[in-house]
Amino acid sequence: MKTPMRPYTFKQIQTFLEVARQRSVSKAAERLFVTQPAVSMQIRQLEDAFGLALIEPTGRNIRLTHAGEIFLTHATAAMRQFKDLEDQMAEHVGLKQGRIDLAVVSTAKYFVPMLLVRFNQLNPGIHVQLSIDNRENVLGLLARSEADLVIMGRAPSHLECQAKAFATNPLAMVAPPNHPLVRRKNLPFSALADYKFVVREEGSGTRAAMQRLFEENMTPLKMVMAMPSNETIKQAVMAGMGLSFLSMRTVRHELASGHLALLDVEGLPQINHWYVTHLSSKKLSPAALAFKDFLIEQGGALMDAWS
Repeated sequence: MKTPMRPYTFKQIQTFLEVARQRSVSKAAERLFVTQPAVSMQIRQLEDAFGLALIEPTGRNIRLTHAGEIFLTHATAAMRQFKDLEDQMAEHVGLKQGRIDLAVVSTAKYFVPMLLVRFNQLNPGIHVQLSIDNRENVLGLLARSEADLVIMGRAPSHLECQAKAFATNPLAMVAPPNHPLVRRKNLPFSALADYKFVVREEGSGTRAAMQRLFEENMTPLKMVMAMPSNETIKQAVMAGMGLSFLSMRTVRHELASGHLALLDVEGLPQINHWYVTHLSSKKLSPAALAFKDFLIEQGGALMDAWS
């Protein structure tokens, strides 16, 4: 006769999934905006419910037990089913209310809040759950169907997705205002070979675009340091650590104030685009469709006016 399982909660499963993704209780706590003891308690209660250890410590991080790996596979599938259930029920409610799980790459955090404010004014009953991360992690959310919609600078080629451009994304070389290259006009790209660059971390779309650009121009890229955020990079460039390649939408305040300057390099700025993306197999709820249509119809104009 099977021993009845103790009750467990949706929140406990969500907490476990975040710990499994981060392989760290502390990092999961940061992402969930709760304390480490709160995360540990949720995991302990989940383990008590099943009578199995799901994680075990390894140094400062954790690893999944064999039972934890099995739990991860089925919990991920279950969460996907719950999300599909929410979307199906939302169709019966219409656009007056609903929830959208939106994931954006970190560079998009400079303009997405403005777009969300405008969308909320038009659709006050729709709640948007926002996740911000680098491209690699956002692609993971997309692949696992944990995000309804994704905003990124380049559509993935390895996933069956629908991607629609809704705004331009100009990228350019930035320098401290006293840098010797600032005074030069129409610089050949090869002029950058003698200078060091501060770059984004591995997995960043901006870094990938930068590396492609240097390869296409057959110019060596001298990386002095990789940093996890545009804000840190901007401070490093202002301090004279090196040059950088950033989206112009992320440096508008610094350019206007004179704390940073654009370099006049042949072929730049590079005009890329921002895309709203979702899995081709995903049936979007009315709320998600409304937000997608909003971005396509109004997003670009709102961003240009805001910049």
